[in-house]
Amino acid sequence: MSTPHPASPEARDRLVLGVVGGSGLYEIEGLEEVEQVALETPFGRPSDVYTVGLLPRAGGLPPVRAVFLPRHGRGHVLLPSEINFRANVHGFKQLGVTHLLSVSAVGSLREDIAPGDVVIPDQFIDRTAGRAQTFFGGGLVAHVQMGDPVDAGLARRVAGAAEAEGARVHVGGTCIVMEGPAFSTRAESNLYRSWGAHVIGMTALPEAKLAREAEIAYALVALATDYDCWHQSEVEVSVEAVIAVLRANVALSRRLIARVAAGLPVSTAELPYPRALQHALITDPARIPAETRRRLDLIAGHLLRAPE
Repeated sequence: MSTPHPASPEARDRLVLGVVGGSGLYEIEGLEEVEQVALETPFGRPSDVYTVGLLPRAGGLPPVRAVFLPRHGRGHVLLPSEINFRANVHGFKQLGVTHLLSVSAVGSLREDIAPGDVVIPDQFIDRTAGRAQTFFGGGLVAHVQMGDPVDAGLARRVAGAAEAEGARVHVGGTCIVMEGPAFSTRAESNLYRSWGAHVIGMTALPEAKLAREAEIAYALVALATDYDCWHQSEVEVSVEAVIAVLRANVALSRRLIARVAAGLPVSTAELPYPRALQHALITDPARIPAETRRRLDLIAGHLLRAPE
């Protein structure tokens, strides 16, 4: 029997949890059999080394393999614009991740979303500029569906875990993703409110788009740290104020991750990841350059027949 392609459903039948940590979350707790893994990818170097280990599951089930990466690097050395999102997501795929939980600090655009609240957005509006948005190109064209960018099954589990940890949770909503690193002007903040957005951050895109191309289920835990600058009764956003709330949120996020892991099924059949590339590849396989095939093998190789 031939070995299945590493991106094929046959090779991804066991659920593997990835966690990408945002501002303040540079490690997760409770990992056993820990190892540090440094990777290179066809898209460059990820933000840092990956921490790989096992997190306990409830109910006597075997532990879940978990992979953690600090998005900004340990010590927070990367601006949002400097993050190599393609390398980060490709590295998660190399390590077998099927479901990716993204933890991110955000500003609130709604009165009822207070600093310290948890939001589980289900939509994004992209206001970034100049970031590499796709793995594809160079002779292979793909268009994935992004109408529902967040995996509903994973998001439900995350929301339930946050509620069980005593957090004030807002399920659903739209996250504006801006370029940064400066915070919004007041005019911009009010514009985003007029669009019906709920929170604003700097890192969920293109992360969510690349996860979809990599056929990894994605959910965002958005931790509100401030009211952005629209809320004129509040003091203007400062790094000090953000960090103060951020530190309070870090302990919550670590507990949340452990609770999510404890409730995950063993098989991806019970919590499927998106098969987003099944009908997304457009290019005639005979026209795909050999180098492009090599670069994109882990992403799309399971769907590409050998060149004739």
